[in-house]
Amino acid sequence: MSHHADIPHHEVVVIGAGITGIYQVHALLKLGMDVKGYEAGSDVGGTWYWNRYPGCRLDTESYAYGYFGLNGILPEWEWKERFASQPELLKYAGHAADAMGVRPHYQFNTRVLSAHYDEGSNTWRLELDDGTQASCTFLISAVGPLSATRMPGIPGAESFRGESFHSSRWPRDDNGRPAGVDFSGKRVGVIGTGATGVQIIPIVAETAAKLHVFQRTPNWCIPLGNSPLTPESMRQLRGDPASFMEFLKTTETAFPYRRGSKKAVEVTAEERQAFFESLYAMPGYALWLSSYRDLLTNKVSNDYIAEFVANKIRERVKDPALAEKLIPKNHAFGTRRVPMETNYYEVYNQDNVELIDISQTPMDRITPEGVQVGGRQIDLDVLVYATGFDGVTGALDRIDIRGRGGVALKTAWDDGPVTYLGLQTRGFPNFFTLVGAHNGASFCNIGVCSALQVEWVTQMFAYMRERGLTSSEPAADYQDQWTQHVYEVYAKTLLVESDAWWVKTTRNADGSTTRRALIYVGGAPEYRERCANVAAKGYEGFVLA
Repeated sequence: MSHHADIPHHEVVVIGAGITGIYQVHALLKLGMDVKGYEAGSDVGGTWYWNRYPGCRLDTESYAYGYFGLNGILPEWEWKERFASQPELLKYAGHAADAMGVRPHYQFNTRVLSAHYDEGSNTWRLELDDGTQASCTFLISAVGPLSATRMPGIPGAESFRGESFHSSRWPRDDNGRPAGVDFSGKRVGVIGTGATGVQIIPIVAETAAKLHVFQRTPNWCIPLGNSPLTPESMRQLRGDPASFMEFLKTTETAFPYRRGSKKAVEVTAEERQAFFESLYAMPGYALWLSSYRDLLTNKVSNDYIAEFVANKIRERVKDPALAEKLIPKNHAFGTRRVPMETNYYEVYNQDNVELIDISQTPMDRITPEGVQVGGRQIDLDVLVYATGFDGVTGALDRIDIRGRGGVALKTAWDDGPVTYLGLQTRGFPNFFTLVGAHNGASFCNIGVCSALQVEWVTQMFAYMRERGLTSSEPAADYQDQWTQHVYEVYAKTLLVESDAWWVKTTRNADGSTTRRALIYVGGAPEYRERCANVAAKGYEGFVLA
């Protein structure tokens, strides 16, 4: 490929208009760069634009999310709930975009189909779904770790005559607002009991004549503990924004929790029980992120907390046999995302709700009238797919990204991602991945960690501009060392035994299983320290030209 004058060219193209993407566009505009953004949706918001299902809300404390402590873009914003709902989050994203002035720099309703690197001109050529092309020197992905919708391969799905949709593609009216799906008196099926399903199911159960929940794998769910948030209570919880931001930077995941100093195996059973009870009663991820420090490294310690949560499920679900079906047996507590729930387990005490364990009795097919499971026909009016996403790399896999020599990124990452700091891959010059594979923002409070990553990348671009540098890619040895470090750190935890969304799992022909971590679990502070040291040494490990 060569650069043609009739194709619009920009210094930087950013793919995605979520919380991360709009801040990256804003930061580079402030630097004086020519920036263009492309977004498949009709407006900003990212995950809060696409996910509009009933019950959708943040599982990060609102006051610890977003841009509050970074650059003063939204110092006046006051959240209405401790864990904000999707409508408020979408409004927040829109307000942020207006404050940043980024909307004019985006082309909405436009999907990037391919991005091919032209070595001769040091440019990326983009093919867009409207039939046009564009080119850029630097290409930045901000597509999000959970944006590539995953549909199950159930035969007959297209034949269903009722209403059906994936949770991230909820029906909308002519103005783009969530359509009012009325479950009253209807027979509803929900496939999936992950973080999304756990939010949807209690809402549907309120009015549906009959709700059938199709569960393959139960999850360790803990109470969200949402409540109204007044301006005064938000100030009390957060205090001085700058100081609060510095505190978040010290925690492993930039959530307002710090792991305890003790190990669960070092204390008495009575002390453990009291500690677990206090954490379980707290809002948010306290039980997961403020528990004993060996929770994810010691199976005995993990068994203690798993049994505690299992007993909570047994207390809340009246039918003992049903309670056991809702208790995970194939993964340790916290080795998959821990869904935050509101009255989720109580739903199964309702006469209008049935749990169907499709791990024991798989789905045969979807029929025009409903679903067949184990030869049983279940008639439905509405079918909701809460089946999640192809995590971290899924959205990139759906773009034909080709680097030097025409090598596809998907091919280069076939055995698992290979990156330097999770930001670049050798052979793909000037291509940066924000909140992507192996970087410190994917297993983190994204509202904070992604913004810190944006600022680091922007500082790197400033460094290159000052020196007239127009090309960056990792050195092979630094890439190998970082990739190996990511896998080694992950292998030291219990996470390695679980097929979570942040793992690339390959079933081999010999029957064995290969798992490759898609995230970095060494901790956000350690990651940022490494990045700071790299920058201080003139971006050591990056080949700049």
